[in-house]
Amino acid sequence: MTEPPTPPQTTPTQRRYEPWMRLALAEAEAARATGDVPIGAVILDPTGKVLAHGRNTREAEGDPTGHAEMVAIRAAARTLHDRAAQADPTDPTVPTTWRLTDCTLVVTLEPCTMCAGAIVLSRLARVVFGAWDPKAGAAGSLYDVLRDPRLNHNPEVVAGVLEPECRTALDRFFEQHRRN
Repeated sequence: MTEPPTPPQTTPTQRRYEPWMRLALAEAEAARATGDVPIGAVILDPTGKVLAHGRNTREAEGDPTGHAEMVAIRAAARTLHDRAAQADPTDPTVPTTWRLTDCTLVVTLEPCTMCAGAIVLSRLARVVFGAWDPKAGAAGSLYDVLRDPRLNHNPEVVAGVLEPECRTALDRFFEQHRRN
């Protein structure tokens, strides 16, 4: 008789992001309710407060770019832009740009190539994801756009946060999708 496999150990860095990954999982559940693949994302400001959130909206909005990461990046950039427009220009504590410098993206699935490109262009400091995507992942699975040294920006990547929960949400969705 063989021993069951030992579950992977989580690191302190992974545990640090679990509360925000749970928020991303709630966004993923909301995406599933609209017929979209259950992927959710949140963007944290440098202090750890949620700046924006997003979920897949491709089916709900008929938008092929409606990935959770893209929705969240657009919302976060818009928030920073609006804050800058209303701020005192001499106040050094208010960002004066749409760039997501020092912000963190937490997403339930490894970003695809499109999303990885947007992550690099938006200057996110860190990407935290749950489940790996061996078919389309661009943070180490199929490609590694985020750590490509030829690019002008390379965010830190933290993988595997609440991976079993993130994977289960996707597996349940696709099992149901195949049955229908």
